[in-house]
This record gives sequence, structure tokens and C-alpha cells, in this order.
Amino acid sequence: MSSEVRSLEPKALWDNFADLNAVPRPSKKEERVIKFIKDFGQKLGLETYEDETGNVIIKKPATAGMENRQTIAMQSHLDMVHQKNNNTDFDFDTQGINMYVDGDWVKAKGTTLGADNGIGVATIMAVLASKDIPHPAIEALFTVDEETGMTGALGLKGGLLDATILLNLDTEDDRELTIGCAGGVDITATGTYEQETAKADMAGYRLTVKGLTGGHSGMDIILGRANANKLMNRLLHHASRQFDLRISAIDGGGLRNAIPRESSSVVAIAAGDKAAFEKFLDEQRAILSQEYKSTDPNLQVQLEPADAPAQVATKAFADTLLRALYATPNGIYRMSPEIQGLVQTSNNVARVELKDGSYKVLCLTRSSVDSEKEDLAAAIQSALELAGAEVTLSGAYPGWAPKPDAAIIKLMSDLYRSKFNSEPDVNACHAGLECGILGANYPGMEMISFGPNIRGAHSPDEKVQISSVQKYWGFLMDTLQRVPERS
Repeated sequence: MSSEVRSLEPKALWDNFADLNAVPRPSKKEERVIKFIKDFGQKLGLETYEDETGNVIIKKPATAGMENRQTIAMQSHLDMVHQKNNNTDFDFDTQGINMYVDGDWVKAKGTTLGADNGIGVATIMAVLASKDIPHPAIEALFTVDEETGMTGALGLKGGLLDATILLNLDTEDDRELTIGCAGGVDITATGTYEQETAKADMAGYRLTVKGLTGGHSGMDIILGRANANKLMNRLLHHASRQFDLRISAIDGGGLRNAIPRESSSVVAIAAGDKAAFEKFLDEQRAILSQEYKSTDPNLQVQLEPADAPAQVATKAFADTLLRALYATPNGIYRMSPEIQGLVQTSNNVARVELKDGSYKVLCLTRSSVDSEKEDLAAAIQSALELAGAEVTLSGAYPGWAPKPDAAIIKLMSDLYRSKFNSEPDVNACHAGLECGILGANYPGMEMISFGPNIRGAHSPDEKVQISSVQKYWGFLMDTLQRVPERS
């Protein structure tokens, strides 16, 4: 519960996190959290400003003796991914997150926790409200809609910030100092299809794929976890080639930046094929469980009798769409040839929805190489257009090119070595951070991203490590004291 969380150290950070998590803050519905942050800054008597996009900027002067240090921007995003387990009764639009402490971790009951990027937001709030933390002049930047389009970062105009250093608090491993990231583009395919009356002698079934691990479609894509939409398509495709199978509905996945954990479909099959169809699913269940025993040990394929659907998609259309989805790449497309262990380009087949004569397919394509991102998106667009879909590309944002020689990177790398007696992992990541976008209008600003250990982001398994938050907080405190003087 929040009282447990509020008792943790550093108390100022966890108090602010609990306050923040009481405010519903889905992407594109950030009105309440924008007001919350503005009220916070104004109550502190600090200069507080909301730009045209909804980003909030709060400025705090340097503490005594640090007036000649470089101004820093501390940046995190206000929105959070809303995902819940199917058996969890929860309304993200009206309820605050139900948190609890489990050993060294803070978790949420059946939903995403909002540590991504709420821990960063709470950190900045704690620094703004502090009276005993030495720091240079601070420009706190709280962006909106990071998770579904980065529209806040894209809409931030040049000239609003004076900072020469940006600390992005949105990395999810406390060993990492992130100095580059992937860009992305949203792919949306929509269309309509003809329906026909199902044959009178057909039996109805509900087929469900669930229990997958899921996770962040950028950071976790390298782990090879199963995608529920691709598994469902695989099952339907092969079943339709063996049996007189008709599809009435498909409902799989959700947000573009989450690896889909669940998918369900309603199908009709010739009554004479029931036994063979059920045997086929038993065989496929065993095959998939073996393939994904390490990454998705709780994978389930369920087949339940259901009312026979009255209307189904024509077989010609269904077969065409299934083939197009089969041809749509998912997961790692290419590893970086320059940076060992870095995914360079990937795609997440995030959402497949088919019902009542219309369908939609959503993907998120990522790459640290813009030309390769565009090439993979064009390949996916082509496959889906061959199925008759209308395909649009939107929300494109650039990657963040690493600058390993930047002074802030050297400063924080040296500090990490001396403070923790180990080497930091200075790297680029496959997630979409806002730094690349922000750098377009602030090209001279040095940038680095760091944060505590967060696991399972974008899924109901999300959790943040308490001891890691303490480590990260101490690292930030020392960094603030070491910000160099203005040149």
C-alpha cells in the first residue's frame, strides 16, 4: 500500500512517487497530471510554465555558492503505460495505482506500476522541493505523451531552456549510462472485409493465447519473448490450411510499445473436423511450450467451445490477411555491427483487431539508423498493402546519436567508478528516449540518461528495486554537486 511505500528511503522521492501514482495519467489524457505538476511548482513559489503541447517547465535557482555552475535540465515524462491482467478489475481513468512492497521491490497489484517514468518525475520533484540539496540552477522539464508518440518532446520549441546539460531520468538499469537510443515510427494498417453467414453445421470455438511474459518492445525485444499476435496468427494460418476454418473475430495485444501478452479469436469449424481440430491444437500447444519454455514458461493455448458465430470473414480474405501477417517481421531485424549486443532495428506487431467487417493492425518499428527504420517500415507496409489494407506511417521520431566524448559523460563515468568501484555500462539502447528529439532544437546541449533498476516495464509485472533507487539517488546527489562551472 502507499503507506508502505512512503516509509521507504529516500523519503522525499517515495512520497512524491506515491502522490504522483494517485493521479491517473494515461498517454494523451494527461490533463490531471499536468495540473498536478503545475500546482506543485506554483506552491513552491517557483517559475512554472506550460507550453503549447502540455509540457511543464519549472525553474529553480542555484543554491548558495553554485550560481556559477552550468544550468542543468532534469527531464522525465509524465505519462505511463496502462496495462493490466485480464482478471484485474481496474479503471486507469479513475483509480490510482495500488502499490505494495515485496522484499526489495515495489510492485503494483495486477497493473503497470508507473515507475517508468514516475520514479524520474518523483526524483525531480524531490530536488525542486528540497532545502538542503546543493545544486546548480535547474530547469525541470516534464514532457507529455512519451509512450504513444513522443508528441511532448516533438512539440517543445527551442529557446525555452537555457541549460547546457540535460539529465534524462528514464533508464531502467542502475549500471547503465545511456548516451544514445533508437528512433521509431508507428505503422497503422486498416481495412474492411466482406462477411458471410457461417454454415449451419459449423461448431464455434474461442481460441486464446495468454500467459506470455510480454515487456517493453524496445528494451526487451532482444530477449526473444513470444508475441501473442504472431502466435495466434501462426495457429490460425496452419489450422485454416488443414480444416474448413472460418474466422469471426480476433482481439490481440494493445499498446505499440508493449510486447503482446494475450490474444483471442472466435472461429467456426466444420462439425466433422472438431476432433481433429482439437488434436491439432493440443499438438501446437506442446510445440509452442517447448519453443518458448525459457522466455515464456507460463504460455497457455486454450480452446473452449463457444456459440457458433453468425457471421464470419470470407475464406479468401482471411487467408490473405493471415499470410500478410505471417510475412510481417516481428522481433529483431538486425543487430548493430558496431556496438556489440545492441539491437539496431526491430518491429513489434503490437495490435491485431478484426471484428464486424473491419480490421486494424498496429506496429512500432524501431532503429538507431533512420534509413534502416524507413526500409523495414516500407517492407511491412508493402506486405499489408498486398492484403488490401490502407497503411499509414506516423509519429516518426529520430534516434539519439551517441557523443561519448561529452564532458558530462566523462564526469559521470568517473564518478560512478570512484563511488561504486566498478565500471559503468556506457551504452546506447534500443528504447525510444526523448533525447534525440530534444537535441534537434537544443543541438549544443550535452545529454545523458540514467535511472534505477526497473523490470517488466510496460507490463503488469513492472517493479522497481528499492535498494537501486537509493543507489541512483546518491549518484544523482553527487552528480549535482560536481556540475562544472560555466565556461
